[in-house]
Amino acid sequence: MCRNIKTLFNFEPPASDQEVEDASIQFVRKLSGFTKPSKANEEAFNRAVEEVAAAARKLMDSLVTNAEPRNRETEAERARLRSAKRFGSTAE
Repeated sequence: MCRNIKTLFNFEPPASDQEVEDASIQFVRKLSGFTKPSKANEEAFNRAVEEVAAAARKLMDSLVTNAEPRNRETEAERARLRSAKRFGSTAE
Protein backbone atom coordinates (compact mmCIF):
# COMPACT_ATOMS: atom_id res chain seq x y z
CA MET A 1 0.00 0.00 0.00
CA CYS A 2 2.67 2.57 0.96
CA ARG A 3 4.73 1.83 -2.12
CA ASN A 4 2.14 3.93 -3.95
CA ILE A 5 3.13 7.05 -2.01
CA LYS A 6 5.08 9.22 -4.42
CA THR A 7 7.88 11.65 -3.66
CA LEU A 8 6.32 15.09 -3.35
CA PHE A 9 9.32 17.32 -2.66
CA ASN A 10 11.13 19.42 -5.27
CA PHE A 11 8.63 19.30 -8.11
CA GLU A 12 7.43 22.08 -10.33
CA PRO A 13 4.64 22.88 -9.70
CA PRO A 14 4.91 22.10 -5.97
CA ALA A 15 2.78 19.34 -4.47
CA SER A 16 -0.81 20.36 -3.95
CA ASP A 17 -2.61 20.04 -0.64
CA GLN A 18 -4.66 17.24 -2.23
CA GLU A 19 -1.51 15.27 -3.07
CA VAL A 20 -0.23 15.67 0.49
CA GLU A 21 -3.60 14.57 1.87
CA ASP A 22 -3.72 11.55 -0.46
CA ALA A 23 -0.26 10.46 0.71
CA SER A 24 -1.33 10.99 4.33
CA ILE A 25 -4.41 8.82 3.85
CA GLN A 26 -2.25 6.05 2.37
CA PHE A 27 0.16 6.29 5.31
CA VAL A 28 -2.60 6.19 7.96
CA ARG A 29 -4.29 3.29 6.15
CA LYS A 30 -1.04 1.35 6.25
CA LEU A 31 -0.41 2.06 9.92
CA SER A 32 -3.96 1.33 11.03
CA GLY A 33 -4.69 -1.58 8.74
CA PHE A 34 -7.99 0.04 7.79
CA THR A 35 -8.93 0.86 4.23
CA LYS A 36 -12.07 2.47 5.58
CA PRO A 37 -12.38 2.77 9.36
CA SER A 38 -15.51 1.80 11.26
CA LYS A 39 -17.74 4.55 12.63
CA ALA A 40 -16.14 3.98 16.04
CA ASN A 41 -12.67 4.69 14.64
CA GLU A 42 -13.56 7.24 11.97
CA GLU A 43 -12.85 10.33 14.10
CA ALA A 44 -9.44 9.05 15.23
CA PHE A 45 -8.57 7.99 11.66
CA ASN A 46 -9.53 11.38 10.19
CA ARG A 47 -7.66 13.24 12.94
CA ALA A 48 -4.55 11.16 12.20
CA VAL A 49 -4.82 11.96 8.48
CA GLU A 50 -5.05 15.69 9.28
CA GLU A 51 -2.06 15.54 11.64
CA VAL A 52 0.08 13.55 9.21
CA ALA A 53 -0.82 15.94 6.38
CA ALA A 54 0.10 18.95 8.53
CA ALA A 55 3.41 17.36 9.51
CA ALA A 56 4.16 16.45 5.88
CA ARG A 57 3.38 19.96 4.67
CA LYS A 58 5.54 21.45 7.45
CA LEU A 59 8.39 19.12 6.48
CA MET A 60 8.17 19.92 2.78
CA ASP A 61 7.98 23.66 3.47
CA SER A 62 11.14 23.51 5.58
CA LEU A 63 13.27 21.36 3.24
CA VAL A 64 15.84 23.06 1.02
CA THR A 65 17.75 21.87 -2.01
CA ASN A 66 20.14 23.22 -4.61
CA ALA A 67 18.80 20.79 -7.21
CA GLU A 68 16.58 22.00 -10.00
CA PRO A 69 12.88 21.16 -9.51
CA ARG A 70 11.82 17.99 -11.28
CA ASN A 71 9.20 17.94 -13.99
CA ARG A 72 6.16 15.78 -13.15
CA GLU A 73 5.58 14.57 -16.72
CA THR A 74 9.23 13.61 -17.20
CA GLU A 75 9.27 11.68 -13.91
CA ALA A 76 5.99 9.93 -14.78
CA GLU A 77 7.42 8.85 -18.14
CA ARG A 78 10.57 7.52 -16.46
CA ALA A 79 8.40 5.54 -14.04
CA ARG A 80 6.39 4.05 -16.93
CA LEU A 81 9.59 3.01 -18.69
CA ARG A 82 11.00 1.44 -15.51
CA SER A 83 7.74 -0.44 -15.02
CA ALA A 84 7.72 -1.68 -18.60
CA LYS A 85 11.30 -2.87 -18.26
CA ARG A 86 10.65 -4.49 -14.88
CA PHE A 87 7.39 -6.23 -15.75
CA GLY A 88 8.00 -6.81 -19.46
CA SER A 89 4.98 -4.88 -20.67
CA THR A 90 4.98 -2.12 -23.25
CA ALA A 91 5.00 1.47 -22.07
CA GLU A 92 1.95 3.34 -23.33
